[in-house]
Parts: sequence; C-alpha cells; structure tokens
Amino acid sequence: MTGRAERLLDAAVTGCGILLAAFGVFYLGGWGEDELRQLVTDGVYLPVATLAVVAGVHLVRRGRLDQRGRRAWTLITLAFVCQLVAHTTWFVEDNFLGGPGYPAAADYWFLAFVPFLFAGLLLISGTRRTRAERTKLVIDSLIVGTGTFMVAWYLVIGPALRVEDATGLQIAMSAALPVGDLLLVLALASVLLRRRGRHDATLLLAAAVATYVVADFAYSWITLNDRFVGGTWPDLFWLTGCYLFVLATRRRHAEGVTAGAERTGRRRISLLPYGASAIAYGLLGYLAREQNLYPLGGMIIGAIVLTSLVMARQMYALSENRRLAVTDPLTGLANRTLVGERLAELAAQPPRDDRHGAVLLMDLDRFKPINDLYGHKAGDAVLLAVAGVLTSVIRSGDTAGRLGGDEFAVVLTGLPGRDAAGQIARRIVDALDTPVVFGDVLLTVAASIGVAFREDGADTVEDLLARADTAMYAAKRAGRGRYQVYTPELDTRARDAELRHAVADGQLVLHFQPSVDLRDGTVVAVEALVRWDHPERGLLLPGAFIDLAEETGAIVPVGEWVLREACRQAVRWRAEVPAAAEIYLNVNLSPLQVKQSGLVEVVTGILDETGFPPGRLVLELTEGIVLEPDEATLDRLNSLCAMGVNIAVDDFGTGHAAINYLRLLPVTVLKVDRSYVTGIDDDPRAYAVAQAVVGLGAAFGMHVVAEGVETTAQADRLIEMGCRYAQGYLYHRPQPGDELTALLRRAGLPVPR
Repeated sequence: MTGRAERLLDAAVTGCGILLAAFGVFYLGGWGEDELRQLVTDGVYLPVATLAVVAGVHLVRRGRLDQRGRRAWTLITLAFVCQLVAHTTWFVEDNFLGGPGYPAAADYWFLAFVPFLFAGLLLISGTRRTRAERTKLVIDSLIVGTGTFMVAWYLVIGPALRVEDATGLQIAMSAALPVGDLLLVLALASVLLRRRGRHDATLLLAAAVATYVVADFAYSWITLNDRFVGGTWPDLFWLTGCYLFVLATRRRHAEGVTAGAERTGRRRISLLPYGASAIAYGLLGYLAREQNLYPLGGMIIGAIVLTSLVMARQMYALSENRRLAVTDPLTGLANRTLVGERLAELAAQPPRDDRHGAVLLMDLDRFKPINDLYGHKAGDAVLLAVAGVLTSVIRSGDTAGRLGGDEFAVVLTGLPGRDAAGQIARRIVDALDTPVVFGDVLLTVAASIGVAFREDGADTVEDLLARADTAMYAAKRAGRGRYQVYTPELDTRARDAELRHAVADGQLVLHFQPSVDLRDGTVVAVEALVRWDHPERGLLLPGAFIDLAEETGAIVPVGEWVLREACRQAVRWRAEVPAAAEIYLNVNLSPLQVKQSGLVEVVTGILDETGFPPGRLVLELTEGIVLEPDEATLDRLNSLCAMGVNIAVDDFGTGHAAINYLRLLPVTVLKVDRSYVTGIDDDPRAYAVAQAVVGLGAAFGMHVVAEGVETTAQADRLIEMGCRYAQGYLYHRPQPGDELTALLRRAGLPVPR
C-alpha cells in the first residue's frame, strides 16, 4: 500500500470522525428549528457517504487483498455507492421538492443497498470447517434470524400489513426494508460465527451493519406511525454506521492479505444464538403481560422459563464438552489442542516493546527408565507431580499443557521483560529438584527446557515450537536439568543449510600444514585443513563448524569437497615443483564418511578426476573408527589400501583405542596426539609414556608422526626415543596453498630450527 493511499484513508477516517462528532453535538444540543435540523442532517450524509465510498474504492484498488477478499469488498463498496445515491436523492427530495412521498425514490436505492452488502458479507473469508460445523453454523444463523424476524414482525412487518388506506406498493416497501435487514442479520450472524481469533476489520464491519439495521427498523416503525423527520436519533445511528465502515476499511488496509488467511484462535462458545433467543423471548414476555394468566399467559411464561432452562443446560453441556476436549485427562493441564490455540493467539499478537510473549517447551530427562523400572503408575505419579509444579509456578493468565508423553509446554503472554521467562523456567527447574515419592521409592525428576520469544521473528506456531524445540535439545546437550533461550546460533537446521550453501557457494578454503623429517627438517607430507571464509563472521576454524557438520550429516559433502580440492592443489604442486612429487597428502575422514557405503567409489572418482596418485594419499581416521571397526568398515579400508591409499590414525591416545584393533586395520601411519608431546622435555613420566606410544607404533611397523611439536627440546627428545616425523608450529603453521608453493620449492633443503 502506498503512503498516499494511507494518508487518504487516514484523512477519510478523520473527516468522518469530525463530521460525526459535530452532528452529535448538534443533535444532542437540540439546536435549530425543524427545517434547519432537517437540512443539516440531510447534508451531513453527503460528505460522510462520499468518504465511505472513497475509502472502499482505495481498499479494493490498492489494498493487499486476496481474490476472495477483493470480490467481497468490491460488493460492499457498491452497497455504499447505493447509499451515496440514496442520500443524495433524499437530500434533493426532502429540501427542494417539497418532501419525499412514500416510498421515496431514495427508498429504492436504500433497498438496493441490501443485496450488495448481503453478498459481500457472505464472501468474507472465514476458517475452514467440517460438515458438522457448517451444519451448526447454519442452525445458529437461523436462530439469530428467527429472533430478529420476531422483532421485525412485531415492530414493522405485522403493522405494515394492517395499515389502512395503504397502497400495495407502500405495503410491499414497508415489508421489503425489514426483510432486507433480516437478510443482513443472517449474513452478519454468518460472518461472526465463522470467524475464529480476532479480526478487527470484521468486528468493525459487523458493528456498522448492526447500527444500520437498528436505524432501518426505527425508520420503518416511525414511518408507519408518523412522518419521518430528519435530525432524529436514527440519523445518528446511520452516520455512526458510515463512520464504522470507514474505520473497518482502514483497518482492513492495515491487516493486509493475511487477514483473509485461515488463522486458528481460541474457540469460545458463541453467545450470539442465545442472545437472539433471549431477545425473542423477551419480546414474547413483554406481550404476555397483556394476557390473562389463564389460559394463554401462563403457557407463555412457562415456555419462556422452560426454554431458558434448556438453553442454560445446553450452554453448560457445551462448556463441559469444551473443557473435556481441551484438557489432558491425566494431569488436568491443557492438551495439545488448547496449547495450539494459545500459541496461535500468541503468534497473531503484534510485537510490543513493553509486553513480551514466550513459549517454554519442556521434556523430562530420563523419564523412560522410570517407566521401565517401576511401571507406568510410577510414570503417572511423576507426570502429576510435574503438572503440580507447573500450576504452582506459572501466572494466572498463562497456559501450561501436556503435549503428550513426557513433553510439556507453557505459553507466557504479557511478560514485562524477557528476563521474566527465564525466571519462570528457572523456578520450574528448581522446583523439579524435589524427588517424587512413589511408595517406598524416591523418583528423581529433572527437565530440559527450551525458551523461544514471539518478538524474535517467530510469526507462526510452527516457528515458535521449532525454536523452542531447538533450544530444548541444546539444553539437553549442555547437561540436562536446565533451560536454554533460543538464539539463531542454536538452530542446527539453519546453520546446516548455511554450511551446505557455503560448500556450493565456494566459501570453504583449504590451509595446509606440513609434516617434516626430524633428522633434517625436510617436508615429507602436508595435511589439508578446512576453513570457512564466512561472509559475516570472517575466517572460521574447524572447531566452529565441524561438530555441527558431523551432527547434521553435512560433513559428507564437506569432506568430499576437501578431498577433491586438496588433490587438485597437490596436482598443481607436482606440476610446478618437481620435489613435491615425493610429498604425501594427508586428508581427514570423518566417522560418517567412513560409514558411507560408496566411500571407495567416491575416493576412486576423485583420484581419477584430479589425476593424483593413490600411493601419495593418506586418509586420516579418528580413534572412534579404530575402537570398533565393523566388517563393512574393514572391507572399505582394505579396498582403499589395495588401491595404494595409505591409512593413518589421527590424534592417537585421545580415544583409548583398543590396541588389538590396530592389527586388524590396514594402518600405516600413527599420529601421536599433542597431549603426549607436552612435557617430554622436562617431565620424566611424560617422556616415558610418549616413548611407549612411539614404541607401540614401531612395533606395528607404522610410521610415527608426533603432533604439536613447539620447541627444539621436544624435537630432540622425540629423536632420542626413535620418532622420525613431526608436525607443529616449531616447523610450520597452517597456510594457504599459494604460500606453501614457495616452501615446497625448498623441499629438499634443511629448514632452520
């Protein structure tokens, strides 16, 4: 919507408001004679009705409406065009042609107003309903229509049919106007009964129609009993209806296209049919005062009382059915349905700086062992205890519910600050520290809670729950029995998508760290190390994203990219630097990559694609693979070795690898973790342990590479214990491929120590 359209609608609202206020002061003040009051009243309609038409046209042309909404508001605007023509005609007839007869020319335009507005109201979008709900909707609408018909019959239709000396046209018009209003009431009832949740534009439009109907009934009744004179209270109602229509149009502009979409909100028992029945029976009771109690009067009073009792019983039954439908039968908390409705209401609320909304998603830690060890009754006792904690901790306006199993949710609204949600979550965690007594057993209860805020951009129920779920699992990973507030960094799905996009978009880069021969410092191998050149966070080391890649499976495409790019770089070195032909290329394989059934085919394809010789490739495995190699893993690794590919165990000593498995795996290189190198220059025990590890590798016939060598003294001690190769900052730091080219040109020369 353009700024010009917004300003025009704001001007229309302001103009209508000023005119309505001015007329209200004029009317209530009793100013002027009858002729002046008639002229002012007839004249004030023209600008108000014109502004209503202008507002409707701008909504249809420039409002963000869907196709159904555009058709609905087009018809409603046409109805107000009829109103404008009717008021213009009435102004001319009433003030310049000696007064209109009955029916006046304007009455036909007032009558034409009805079918356009009726059709427009029926087209206003509501929520999807089942066949049973639609049937109930029709019945409720007919109840409202029947109650209105009784009032219309008593006030207008019945008397119109008994007017003496009235022409057939006058009788038909007198009956047509209230019948048209009756149709509007039916359409209005349908709109109100179809809506769920809060739609301000719909409520304002309904109020406009209601004021029109009241004014029309009054006009018809006055016309039947006397001559209608402008400047009386029905005019105030008609003008108010025009103003409410302009307000509804402006609000519909602000709501945009989303107002036409289905939005689930809190379901309440609709009081509209009962209100209509009460009005109808109130009228019947009013008429019964003129009857003798015997025989007809008493029957009327009895019918009123009896119907009232039936209505009261039905309302109680509906309320009880509603309660049962939205209550968890075990805990008495809200069930998934009611929690979903509260979440929909929270998601629909516009964000405010002084009021915050949040959802707490809670999952009990180690609940399954309680059921398995002590039975489901013990589990039920725990769930009841948790329900009691939630009920005692949350505020009266909040909603606590059980989503199923041991999963709970709390919907918090109107929080004064974001810290309040954390305080409630902390109180829940602390309250659950108290064990649950079940017979002679004390059952320990703990929970992990995820907190997500509405104002952080979660526009739907699914967004809120997904973010709270992400935060909850982050709390579990952090140690359980705690709460975690959602932040974008916790969203593994978004970060996984970002990482996969980084692979496709070329954001990953490789650095290479050489390994050297301890005897002369010559480069014998280079290890490929991946980095993420993040467009916002800068160059990220593997610790910032590899764990995430392992968790989400993105490590497979990342690992393939690393192997392919490393082989391409190594081929360029071999072409540019003859000495590089003897250097080995080390590339890390994640456990998830090793478990891929197509690993051998992937490695073979990359080697064929790049032309890198398999005999110079070293694939480094973590100790987790070495600890429990299954038969399929052994087959894949043996197939790679048959091609000439070398296998290394990386960071040996950190995962307590079983020594006997080293005999089963085709491992040719053992890389000793830096923790075994630290202290070997001044700690005899550290020296002895490192010497034993180096000796173990030698016993298996492996090449031993010490990682993390940072001092000359450490290098000397490694040479003493028989370790030949090393990798560390003493020699070379990780560096980009182009910087390593110059180093490889000196590969055959000793590197200063």
